[in-house]
Amino acid sequence: MSDRLPALRVAEPRGEYLVRPPLVVDCSALAGLVFREPWFNEAAHRLDGRELHAPNLLQAEIASVAVKKMRRGESHAADGLRLATELQIDLHPIDANEVAALAMRYDLSAYDAAYLWLAAELKAPLATFDEKLANATSRHLEQMP
Repeated sequence: MSDRLPALRVAEPRGEYLVRPPLVVDCSALAGLVFREPWFNEAAHRLDGRELHAPNLLQAEIASVAVKKMRRGESHAADGLRLATELQIDLHPIDANEVAALAMRYDLSAYDAAYLWLAAELKAPLATFDEKLANATSRHLEQMP
């Protein structure tokens, strides 16, 4: 019998099991991806490999975009909506009081403030093509401890 201790060996799958960094995604970023908007490449690049999060209202917002596209006769709208519902996005309930306070503080809609609130709650970046929301989120996240 040998006095050598056995070596611990770990058989690992490819890198997909690794923790993906979180990212809060708003409707503008998701729409760019699923409806193949002109900003598709930027959205795809920024969202790739991230663990996506959004407030529950994202489902209604993306459905609203799809309905507008369907009414305009854009044939890809239904496929984009289906793709949006198939993506793995962790949806979160919001704190209405805190969202309202953020909306007032940064002069945002309550919808936009919900994304800002979630980014702050998760201490995660926010992906948006909305400049006003991006600026408010940057200001807010910079003030956090």
